[in-house]
Amino acid sequence: MSDLFQAAGLEQDAPRPLADKLRPTTLADVVGQPQIVGPEGTLTRMLRSGRLSSMILWGPPGCGKTTVARLIADETELDFEQLSAIFSGVQDLRKAFDRAKARRAQGRGTLLFVDEIHRFNRAQQDSFLPHMEDGTITLIGATTENPSFELNAAVLSRAVVLTFQRHDDDALETLLGRAEAIEGRKLPLDDEARNAIKAMADGDGRTIINLAEEVFAATDEGAAALTRDQLTKLVQRRAPLYDKGRDGHYNLISALHKAVRGSDPDGALYWLCRMLDGGEDRLFIARRLVRMAVEDIGLADPQAVVQALAAKDTFDFLGSPEGELALAQATIYLATAPKSNGAYVAYKAAMRLAKSHGSLSPPKHILNAPTKLMEDEGYGEGYAYDHDAPDGFSGQNYFPDEIGSPRPTFYDPPERGFERELRKRLSYWDGLRKKRGG
Repeated sequence: MSDLFQAAGLEQDAPRPLADKLRPTTLADVVGQPQIVGPEGTLTRMLRSGRLSSMILWGPPGCGKTTVARLIADETELDFEQLSAIFSGVQDLRKAFDRAKARRAQGRGTLLFVDEIHRFNRAQQDSFLPHMEDGTITLIGATTENPSFELNAAVLSRAVVLTFQRHDDDALETLLGRAEAIEGRKLPLDDEARNAIKAMADGDGRTIINLAEEVFAATDEGAAALTRDQLTKLVQRRAPLYDKGRDGHYNLISALHKAVRGSDPDGALYWLCRMLDGGEDRLFIARRLVRMAVEDIGLADPQAVVQALAAKDTFDFLGSPEGELALAQATIYLATAPKSNGAYVAYKAAMRLAKSHGSLSPPKHILNAPTKLMEDEGYGEGYAYDHDAPDGFSGQNYFPDEIGSPRPTFYDPPERGFERELRKRLSYWDGLRKKRGG
């Protein structure tokens, strides 16, 4: 039926979405990915050399992955076949492989494009391998997730990973300019509204074209420029690009953690608010704040973990949205607190020693002797009760006898915050220990 419409010329007059009108027809038309399709881009060089490898296209939604895959097929004269890992199963894969084998028998190649390839399980991913190796298919997989975590090592070893970037402001402005050229008129937006529509797109080229289409459809030629508030009322703001279960989740908590560690309360608040705005589980954030307090502040400010736990309890008590202020307060406290990983480093060093020496017994002088036999065996013999010692410090050895000398040292507090006082204490006790031969 579609062929009849085409023959009659009716298809050309059918309404087409703006995104379809703006779809690039050559790789050179692709916006925002010069590292891939620019004059010296990875894909450009690959095509120039005449050697096309299987590849994984990794990047956020709306950055041009599917478009690039279609254009590769056009420029290489390969038959294009597309599957979605969300809607396809084993039978679909087998049929696609069979069709590719039939084309190969006729001397034609197949470019198999698999969208959301990370959704396939390990066995399904493994099914690509023999067909990639014998040249039956050239696989192009698209994914929004980190291929290192989501794809089989065997598939990755046979494919080139091309990393797509989210569209920056210049790329989004280029897309708006192309939309205006197609429509034959400027978007009726003032400067602030034009910046706002790019912010709403959040780096997604498809979204900004759809938003522009909504504005064109709702306004007449010659209409007065919309303000930011008018634009917001006209189009619904797109939800932040934030997947609580995958990369976005871990990337943003990593950014928050590092901003706190770097003593940047403003940066830390920004990433906290990004997570809150994206709908992150508030108790997950609270748990991570507690982790930051013990890992990156520790005894430099013993109140840090108290503040973090108090924020969690406050959120439990108040709920949302009032409880979020407690999380923000704790974030600021942690970011501005003196930093130390002394306890964290000491713990890891002690754990390494504990694992490397096996099940050593404590020295007998610090063991209790509740029975006569144990007393005869020397349990508790020579133990010095610290409260009876001068300065309340005996300086005895508390390590297993097999550890020997020199005495291990794990905790080395820095000259920061409360740990400055702890360093003085340890130095004083070390001097007493040496003086008393402990």
